[in-house]
Amino acid sequence: MHQILIGKGEQPVHLQGRYGNRHGLIAGATGTGKTITMMVLAEGFSRMGVPVFIADVKGDVAGLSQAGEPGEKLKTRAAEIGVEGYAGEASPVVFWDLYGKLGHPVRTTISEMGPNLLARVLELNDTQTGVLEVAFRVADDQGLLLLDLEDLRALLGLVTETRKEISKVYGLVSPQSVSAIQRSLLALERDGGDLMFGEPALDLNDFMGVTLSGRGVVNIFGADQLVLKPRLYSSFLLWLLSELFENLPEVGDPEKPRLVFFFDEAHLLFEDAPRVLQKRVEQVVRLIRSKGVGIYFCSQFPDDLPGEVLGQLGNRVQHALRAFTPRDQKAVKTAAETFVANPGLDVTRVISELGVGEALVSTLQDKGVPMPVERTRIAPPRCRMGPITDEERALVRSRSPVGGRYDTAINRESAHEILTRRAEQAVKAAEAEGIPVKPSAPASNPLSEVLWGKGRRQGVVEAMAKSAARSVGSQLGRQILRGLLGGILGGSRRR
Repeated sequence: MHQILIGKGEQPVHLQGRYGNRHGLIAGATGTGKTITMMVLAEGFSRMGVPVFIADVKGDVAGLSQAGEPGEKLKTRAAEIGVEGYAGEASPVVFWDLYGKLGHPVRTTISEMGPNLLARVLELNDTQTGVLEVAFRVADDQGLLLLDLEDLRALLGLVTETRKEISKVYGLVSPQSVSAIQRSLLALERDGGDLMFGEPALDLNDFMGVTLSGRGVVNIFGADQLVLKPRLYSSFLLWLLSELFENLPEVGDPEKPRLVFFFDEAHLLFEDAPRVLQKRVEQVVRLIRSKGVGIYFCSQFPDDLPGEVLGQLGNRVQHALRAFTPRDQKAVKTAAETFVANPGLDVTRVISELGVGEALVSTLQDKGVPMPVERTRIAPPRCRMGPITDEERALVRSRSPVGGRYDTAINRESAHEILTRRAEQAVKAAEAEGIPVKPSAPASNPLSEVLWGKGRRQGVVEAMAKSAARSVGSQLGRQILRGLLGGILGGSRRR
């Protein structure tokens, strides 16, 4: 039978594999053992043959890659709980990192993320989000592939220069809104967010690995720096969930999940999120279980999650909460109300009395019915309970089966290159019309000087504007030509 021994109360407490895709919650105050519980569950799913994705926001989860060295206390605890064959054991691990430092780079493209999630990453208001949606529509209609920030900058330049015509077709576009988006792109790039966009983009199948021995691969996403940028962190993980939801086929209720996703610091997903994104999360949580994916949220308080999401979480582990403030007291009451009552347990009182390594646990049992809540001593993990060294991380990374696929960025033709080429063709067309194009002195952007001029020297754009009737046959054509020229210049160098 596929099951995970979580711990022991009056009786052993298991999480049944066939209900692993019914999602879960791990809650509790800081320092009460939530990370250890995540590691126990991740190990259990891996031993079951289920791939795991887990965000490592403190650096401790990386210990899953190393065998633990259990002392007498842990051996005694394991024996009391009933852990069979307890010994140190490493899990098969692949490290990932948005910045490419702690693991293989994780990239997506601007097109794949879409305007709504990108607007959240950029912290845009409703008006600016609308302009971004218009820009994406223009890109679709003109066949412009958006891979990275350079492509988006080129597109925004085109939108700015042709905004009058675009406003008539797609809706009002103001230069002020485009400028605000451009400033947000600069801030994102300063925070390293530009590394998120590009190719090779992540192939979700690389998260679904199983070793030859039948162990599920544990994908550890290094997030200790990314979590300091909450919107980027939460938007990236929401994008990942959405991609899983949209691309995986329906499998119903399998004997065990196809993938289990642990979302640490889950409250960040909902803080200041627009209602449209909250609805998206609710939809994904409600429906993704039929794709064989289980989502386990980890946060301090159960009410960090909206009620619509909380109601979908069938497996629950509640570590201690200290009722020092009215907020804490309310959280304790909320946590107590989410469990199936146990006549022999005063849940409200016990939540405040739990020690480190103890939790109130309720999981789904036969026919998907939740068991009465049980005060449980959590089983110890078999891996190292703590961080790893840089040398150990490098060794694990060197053995990764996917490293050669992601460690080197590639740059194929996309919107930036297409618009650049069109501009160069426009320069040649101007020369063919007899418009003089004087060479400029070498500079950081020589093409910009040719097009726009330098000092008193007239650039191609000004000359072509004066000879527009000969260069372009219609008013719309003139606007688009100016957009092509204006949209490709002034961006930062592609990394």
